[in-house]
Amino acid sequence: QVQLVESGGGLVQAGGSLRLSCAASGRTFSTYNMGWFRQAPGKEREFVAAIRWTGGIVYYGDSVRGRFTISRDNAKNMVYLQMNSLEPEDTAVYYCASGSKGFEFAARTSSYDYWGQGTQVTVSS
Repeated sequence: QVQLVESGGGLVQAGGSLRLSCAASGRTFSTYNMGWFRQAPGKEREFVAAIRWTGGIVYYGDSVRGRFTISRDNAKNMVYLQMNSLEPEDTAVYYCASGSKGFEFAARTSSYDYWGQGTQVTVSS
């Protein structure tokens, strides 16, 4: 069992930066792939970024590649999402997720077994 708690969301102006954190409980955290997803009102949940359980491989959604960076610290049971050059279109609730399926399926919500409660990110123009 893994419990996830996101933090770091807030209101920021376009062009600004935020760093989201996800704290995970459970001794098996280091064996799980981790992902970040987001969901805007009236839209489907969208893949943002994922990092393999070893930490050596990362994968990004097209809309955030080059602006966002995912990282993890297995010793602290933490995952981070550094978000730079934020745009109003990045406004959404951001969710942290963990899963044990193959990393080739990291962009799919069905690949994740556990989800956090989400943190709101609002980017003003």
